[in-house]
Amino acid sequence: MNEQDLRDLFTVSVQDVLPSAPASAGWDRARRTRRTRRALGAVVVAVALAGGAAVALRPSPDPRPAHPVAPTVEPTHAGPVQHPPAKLTFRSDPLSRISGPPTVTLSARPVQRALALFQPLNEEGQPDGPIRILGDDGVVRSLDVVTPAPTWDESGNEATAVKPGVLSPDGRWVAFAQTNELIMVDLTTAGVRRIPLDGYLELVVWAHDRVLVGGDNRTYVVERDTEAASTTDVSAWNVVAPDPEAGRGAAPLELVGERADLKLRSRTSFDSPVRSESRITVDTLPPPYQLNEFYGRGWLHGGRLASAAWIVNNLISGAEAVAVLDSRTGSVTHLLDLGRYRAKGCCPVLGWDNKGAVLLRLEPAALARWDPETGEITGIIPDLRGVLALAG
Repeated sequence: MNEQDLRDLFTVSVQDVLPSAPASAGWDRARRTRRTRRALGAVVVAVALAGGAAVALRPSPDPRPAHPVAPTVEPTHAGPVQHPPAKLTFRSDPLSRISGPPTVTLSARPVQRALALFQPLNEEGQPDGPIRILGDDGVVRSLDVVTPAPTWDESGNEATAVKPGVLSPDGRWVAFAQTNELIMVDLTTAGVRRIPLDGYLELVVWAHDRVLVGGDNRTYVVERDTEAASTTDVSAWNVVAPDPEAGRGAAPLELVGERADLKLRSRTSFDSPVRSESRITVDTLPPPYQLNEFYGRGWLHGGRLASAAWIVNNLISGAEAVAVLDSRTGSVTHLLDLGRYRAKGCCPVLGWDNKGAVLLRLEPAALARWDPETGEITGIIPDLRGVLALAG
């Protein structure tokens, strides 16, 4: 191929299909142009590699496959014990919008679905402004239809009404435990219900269309639609938040006990006796790792359960951690060792995301994401002072 031939090929290769040409002629011309470009590319590559067309056309003594085989990529799996990075990398996430101030009230603009609920707190741990609601439209609203009071126990200990678990998995309802009553807010209409219940009530957990509310060694099961209430032996402190995909008939699970007596307890339903108990095992963890106690809310996702815990590591007994368990056997499969230099109870689990990563509080971030399979930990919201609750 001489210089003129190459010039002609380059001229054809840069031609465009004119929009004024008929459709059939345009497609034919486009196909011809693509064939010419492929032929040109083959010739140019051959000339560049071998110095001329004659060399490119000479049969190879060792023919290669026409299509190279892609290298096999082995999936990466982290070990059973993992550690957070010294400095978190923060990625853009819709949840970070809740760090901004409200721009509208809930009564003026109800949500179709809430992603998160946030109670700002001051340095003394007291409410510092209205409760914020982040909708799936990205708008932050203030909760103006009700102002829940702090919760109290019989000893006079006080806590905020907003806790992990108050927001329903579908993001349409929020429920607040209060002394002698349960407050339920329909976030799609801004309607408020008040359901009388006896006792110092502190905790709320959603189980499909029912609300478990309890404290002081008693737990009620409240039907969302009828407001009918009954009692259950399931502890509001120990019950695991069910998987939102499991539906109404999901078997209740509880994490109970301490150290060698840690157990995973299951029931057929909320009004049935204990069906089974499995001992929590750490056989997959290297010595000297052990679990002392779980704290905060446990969250179920398929066959996996995540909860914050205090552990024994190679430095101390009582280090902060997050554990992931097989919910059928009670075996610990992954452990995020958060070390010794953190405040006690610093890092409760807030749920799972839809990709199978654990969402947790992690100083100095208000919210972080941990993938137990890869060991990756990234920040979502930095330095947000307050209490956060997420939808399922």
